[in-house]
Amino acid sequence: MQTYVLLSALSANGVETLKKNPSRVQQVNAQIEAMGARIVNQWAVLGPYDFVTIIEAPDNATISRVSVELGARGGVQGMTMAAIPLDEFIERLEGGSGRQGKKKRA
Repeated sequence: MQTYVLLSALSANGVETLKKNPSRVQQVNAQIEAMGARIVNQWAVLGPYDFVTIIEAPDNATISRVSVELGARGGVQGMTMAAIPLDEFIERLEGGSGRQGKKKRA
């Protein structure tokens, strides 16, 4: 599984929908999971985005489908970014394999 960060900004239509039906967020999350992804964590935030969602998906094709499906509805615009765990990032910079877990050094 790969980890992705989805930054979502509601459109005016999306704000109205959410105002009338606050549980719509959970319905959309269930639809995301039905597309083969998993919501790891989610926050409502202040600023240019309304939600930050951490998603795991098996591959880029799955998260691309999620992004297109959500965007096609017109209620939200999003930015999806691949995320690399910090330990893996550092290990790859140091020339390691990037596998989970730390290797013992002699």
